[in-house]
Amino acid sequence: MKDFDHLMSVWQGQPKQDQLSVDEVLKQVKKGMRGITNQLYWGIVAMVAVLGLTFIITVFFAFQWLTYIGLLIMLITMLLYAVLIVRNYRILKKHDATLNPNEYLQDLKEYQKNRAKIAGWFYYIFVMLISLGLALYFVEILRNASTAYRAAVYSFTIIWFLFLTLYYKKRIFKNEEEKLNLMIERLERLQGQFE
Repeated sequence: MKDFDHLMSVWQGQPKQDQLSVDEVLKQVKKGMRGITNQLYWGIVAMVAVLGLTFIITVFFAFQWLTYIGLLIMLITMLLYAVLIVRNYRILKKHDATLNPNEYLQDLKEYQKNRAKIAGWFYYIFVMLISLGLALYFVEILRNASTAYRAAVYSFTIIWFLFLTLYYKKRIFKNEEEKLNLMIERLERLQGQFE
């Protein structure tokens, strides 16, 4: 019986988990989501601008067929990526966290799953297709350029894509994933308080 009393005193002496303030959690979640949705919004704006520029180059300039294939590959790839980020943006803007936190939590989990796909295999396919399109585009564009200039352009392009793939991708997606995990954890803790 003495062991049971000791166990009870230890159990009762444990610090209780802090109760989260509903207003504070929802305010923090809205602030965090505002940052993510702003990032998505500007990504959409940039993608539309690049799509527009690529379309204008494709339509208003005369190229050989290989260059058109490269431009078409880039256009289709960028269009697919634009559709994905618009879809993710709509998922996040669909519900307000303050109106129904449970639905919002489910939307965040769906968004997290979609972003994991983009951060995974789709990103590498995207970079590979854009690289292929640029390579085909550069064949004609750099045909009359000096060897040194062609080597510089190709080297810079390769270094840029390696930087985006090996460094920038990990940093951006990891930062967003940490913010998203924190918001999901807070909403789950808040949901657990009311169960």
